[in-house]
Amino acid sequence: MEYILHTMMVSPNETMVTEFVLEGFSEHPSLRLFLIGCFLTLYTMALIGNTVIIVLVTSSTGLHSPMYFFLCNLATMDIMCTSSVLPKALLGLVSEKNTISFHGCMTQLFFLVWSGSSELLLLTVMAYDRYVAICHPLHYSSRMSPQLCGVLAMAVWSICALNSSINTGLMTQLSFCGPNIITHFFCEIPPLLLLSCSSTYVNSIMTLIADAFYGGINFFLTLFSYGCIIASILRMRSAEGKRKAFSTCSSHLIVVCVYYSSVFCAYISPASSYSPERSKVTSVLYSVLSPTLNPLIYTLRNKDVKLALGRLLPSFSH
Repeated sequence: MEYILHTMMVSPNETMVTEFVLEGFSEHPSLRLFLIGCFLTLYTMALIGNTVIIVLVTSSTGLHSPMYFFLCNLATMDIMCTSSVLPKALLGLVSEKNTISFHGCMTQLFFLVWSGSSELLLLTVMAYDRYVAICHPLHYSSRMSPQLCGVLAMAVWSICALNSSINTGLMTQLSFCGPNIITHFFCEIPPLLLLSCSSTYVNSIMTLIADAFYGGINFFLTLFSYGCIIASILRMRSAEGKRKAFSTCSSHLIVVCVYYSSVFCAYISPASSYSPERSKVTSVLYSVLSPTLNPLIYTLRNKDVKLALGRLLPSFSH
């Protein structure tokens, strides 16, 4: 494949990259049609599934509770995540050359980091919601008031927007004057840092801080919440009570396990040990598969959502 380097002169002996080439899955040309079919199907499912959740939660009074409010926010984050990655990935699979401008790359990076970090933080908030519901059921309404839920959701979006702005802003300050081929199917921090001609020390420190907060502290808080939840469930005498309690948090626990395992594989490693192939696989898990599965995991066995969906569908037929 022929790559064209678009550059702008900075000095007589140095050029600055103004356009990147996304390698994508070009090393596996035989899988192109298969990947187009898979990505297109998953993207369609993710958009439909998460949009349905947003419509159901906002239009059904029976779903106006903290759990579904946070689920609505999660669906919005999933739509943002897949939409920042898959359209460009599909375009790259269809066309022979998959280029992205420097500003386009930074924009993609901003929305991807924003949605990804927001999901990690929101999963912690949702774990706390389940903790209060199971461990302190009598105080649930007072502890998880609509005002507090609104503040928590706003805090998640704001904190993660700030984190994304800092990391993207630092990335724009780097010099890219050498190779412009990103060994990925979207703009991501680790492969971009490997292409920089200038020092990435500050970027690496900020990435490490973000990893420690989102991948460390949040993960610990989520584990602590579920430790308390499991201990509380085991103390229940009623088998039916145990079954209901487990069913209310099992979906969230599955989503947490899938999302954290893929994010850890993709990000919690030094840039020097970055593996393009491994990163592509794990990135598909958290940026494509997880947003597609979340609506199914949360709603398939949920009676409230099924009832709301049953009431919504007839309204479209009239």
